[in-house]
Amino acid sequence: MRRLRVAILGSTGSIGRQALDVARRHPDRIEVVALAAHSSVSLLLEQAEEFGVKRLALGDENAASSSSAASGIRIHGGPSAIEESAAADDVDIVLNALVGAAGLRASIAALRAGSRLALANKESLVAGGDIIARLGVDRILPVDSEHSAIYQCLSGEPAESVHKLWLTASGGPFRGRMAADLARVTVAEALAHPRWTMGPKITIDSATLMNKGLEVIEAHHLFGVAYDRIEVVVHPQSCVHSMVEFSDGSVKAHLGATDMRIPIQYAFSHPDRWDAPAPPVDFRTLGSLDFEPPDVDTFPSLRLAIEAGRAGGTMPTVLNAANEIAVAAFLEGRVPLTAIPATVESTLERHHRAPADTLEAVEHADAWARRTAAGLLV
Repeated sequence: MRRLRVAILGSTGSIGRQALDVARRHPDRIEVVALAAHSSVSLLLEQAEEFGVKRLALGDENAASSSSAASGIRIHGGPSAIEESAAADDVDIVLNALVGAAGLRASIAALRAGSRLALANKESLVAGGDIIARLGVDRILPVDSEHSAIYQCLSGEPAESVHKLWLTASGGPFRGRMAADLARVTVAEALAHPRWTMGPKITIDSATLMNKGLEVIEAHHLFGVAYDRIEVVVHPQSCVHSMVEFSDGSVKAHLGATDMRIPIQYAFSHPDRWDAPAPPVDFRTLGSLDFEPPDVDTFPSLRLAIEAGRAGGTMPTVLNAANEIAVAAFLEGRVPLTAIPATVESTLERHHRAPADTLEAVEHADAWARRTAAGLLV
């Protein structure tokens, strides 16, 4: 049997490294044929040597050029090189684990090439959901644990029987805090997620609940469910990854260990299931499962994201771009955590909604939002 040929975009980040661990555990099933990263040359070359990968790309064109000269190994450079990796004809599935809206072009390239897309880059659907939807969401295997859970709960169920999607949220490191407390939290505190091991940008998004808002928009496009039938519930144990409520009142919940290798592996193995990469949950020792409504007064990012999703057009694009700029400023220690939702809200208020049905329109709105948000943070 031929091995699954996988391209991993964002291979040096948290999801990319965990995807390679899945490949390491299943060398008889997975062949890594392409690796791409932003600028982490040393780790990219280590990964290429271990997995025997010849097609390498870096988003940073200067880093690609200098590292090619120094190593003698050809590394393609620039955003177009990453798109070419996603569109190569010897790839069965592309794992898009790039960070931010920069992943949109790669998602489009993979789908246009006819490949399956294991999507960890939720920003592709947030910023360009209308475009991605036209290319075929049926070839997308979600990697976010929540969306992988819903995807599995929906398997075999008619669409008309779905009443509601329930997205679970851990609540992040500041669950239970008051709004005034958040102005004083440090970067280190915000990066200390209580349950999941993730990259810095998504960890900050989790701390503000923006991540959950982005996931609501992602779920809307991925599963074709209206916003008023998508609910967020805080579940601090993070054992229930998400749930689907059906028209007869039945609810399917997906439960499992908090290990991102599980949804990554499922995206590769679908429709089959391979041996677990993590110890299973022992329900005898799990204790209680708690659920509570999200605090959208203390964490307004969730409300802003849902409002932008409902407004549609370029509003989600602007929300996402402004958030990326504000999160970067927080990680650099230039602004408090509370500046993130404030900047996003102010940017949205200044934007005039437009259709987001072309890549040019999305990228124009994205660039405008980045300039506007950066100006607000000066």
